[in-house]
Amino acid sequence: MNRTSGRESRYHSSPMPPTLAMHDEDFSDSSERPSKTRQKKAMHELRDLGAELVELSAGQLERIALPEDILAAVRECRKITAHGAHRRQLQYLGKLLRSADDAPIRAGLALIRGESAAETARLHRLERMRTRLLEDEAALADIAATWPGADLRQLRQLRRNALKEQAAGKPPKSFRAVFRALQEVDRQGTSNGEE
Repeated sequence: MNRTSGRESRYHSSPMPPTLAMHDEDFSDSSERPSKTRQKKAMHELRDLGAELVELSAGQLERIALPEDILAAVRECRKITAHGAHRRQLQYLGKLLRSADDAPIRAGLALIRGESAAETARLHRLERMRTRLLEDEAALADIAATWPGADLRQLRQLRRNALKEQAAGKPPKSFRAVFRALQEVDRQGTSNGEE
């Protein structure tokens, strides 16, 4: 029997089902649900988001408001060292993230990475304040006005040490410490302002 005329299968005696004709509506963009490709892409993005959460330090993880089940899954994933088990735990974490709102988590990660415009502007403002402080000790009055709880004695000492380091050509240990102190003062000032 000719294969094309009888439409019988080569291996089975029962006839093959008729071929369905393709129609234009089969290729239309339906906005009802995303395609499998888009669904898979979204799942992979959430799994990668989970992997980023696992890589964060404990302090950074606390800064992001995570639901308890996701936080527990992240902590569990950190403990796992076997490759296959770690991969499965990341997939589970991605599954948990699908049921949660990921926008605040992404915003928290962006803040930690310094990608948000507000965080970048804040860091630039603190760098300008540090430069002004190193150029002129009178900038301490501005710091005291901006942040009343600032430890001016510590900042003055760090300023002197940074200037000595610059003059001696030493590594900028105190220069960085001035910035960290300003960051801490700013963080305390904004947390007190929110309360």
